[in-house]
Amino acid sequence: MRFRHQDGSTVHLGYCATAHPAADLDELIAGLDRCAGPVRSALGVPVLGVGLWFPHRLADRLANSPASLSKLRRALHRNHLEVVTLNGTPHAYFTEKVVGSKLYCPDWTEPERLRYTLDLIDVLADLLPSDAAYGSISTTPLAWRVPWSKVRNRAAREAFDRVEQHIARTETRTGRKIRIAVETEPGCVLEMVGQAAGWLDRYASPYGGASRIGVGLDTCHLAVQFEEPAESFELLWRAGVDVVKAQLSVAPTLVDPYDAAGRYLLSQLGSAKYLRQVREWGGPGVDDVARANDLSGHAAWRMHAHLPAHAAPPDPLSATIGVLDDCLTRLVGGGHPLTHHLESEVYAWPRAPKSQQGLAKRLTKELSWLRDRLTGLGLDEVH
Repeated sequence: MRFRHQDGSTVHLGYCATAHPAADLDELIAGLDRCAGPVRSALGVPVLGVGLWFPHRLADRLANSPASLSKLRRALHRNHLEVVTLNGTPHAYFTEKVVGSKLYCPDWTEPERLRYTLDLIDVLADLLPSDAAYGSISTTPLAWRVPWSKVRNRAAREAFDRVEQHIARTETRTGRKIRIAVETEPGCVLEMVGQAAGWLDRYASPYGGASRIGVGLDTCHLAVQFEEPAESFELLWRAGVDVVKAQLSVAPTLVDPYDAAGRYLLSQLGSAKYLRQVREWGGPGVDDVARANDLSGHAAWRMHAHLPAHAAPPDPLSATIGVLDDCLTRLVGGGHPLTHHLESEVYAWPRAPKSQQGLAKRLTKELSWLRDRLTGLGLDEVH
């Protein structure tokens, strides 16, 4: 969906296709036909944005096979879909029963991460609509926090320098502007917004919105860390770091961790295949909900599970709607938007959808909820 901001610029709203991940091109196109297309139709919009995700082998194929890229482009066209952003965080289509911190591998010290990101830049430059101001690619917060060292940090710096150079060459070759959105995430090297602001300030631009590398603001991750939006945006502003992209969802909260039923319900959200980090207000955290009993339980818990905003989690759990609303107001409610890319990233549901049709219905409700929030902030939907 597209919205016109009061300053005349276009704000894009779509959803992240990790909601229906695909191992290869045929599966990817099937997801567009069976889920993304019906969502667009149900919303009644002329075009819907989809933040695509490609495992590294598919990214390599699309970057080096014009025929494959043309096949994908045709599928997007017949479903009236557009791509202004890609999710470049997962590198592979994981088949293991337990992934854990391997989700962040290869990290930014390894050449595979760089090659994957360069492929994504090339693919997005080709898919990006001609009237889009820029394209964005979200990526990992460097690496899982251990092991980390000055040597590894230097290697990550060198990799990002090469990314910046490749983007510059791509702009010259295609006229398309691509930007990298580095997420913060619980347990990673860049866990907090302040850490990201400090690491990314060397890529700051003297004019807002011009940097090639900035932050990807994830409202779920922000909430899990109990970070206040006001302070977070202030830190980014002081560092001159742009919000390239915002990913929108809410995190589950357990106000009273002594509630046994609440602990059980929390453990049932999301997938045990991936880490579900838990943080305790004012205290430490654990890397997975399975170890939550190590926490004191004296204050509220929040867990890393991307829940929808339109549907409340089961009692006694609550959701961080206030954080999401606060971030949306700061992002697009002012005189100029701080980002032009908003993406719903929901993949944890109180009850998992049993079919692509069921998933499409839920995504439609979530995007409708976000649409109402944006129009309430004064944005006009483009029909």
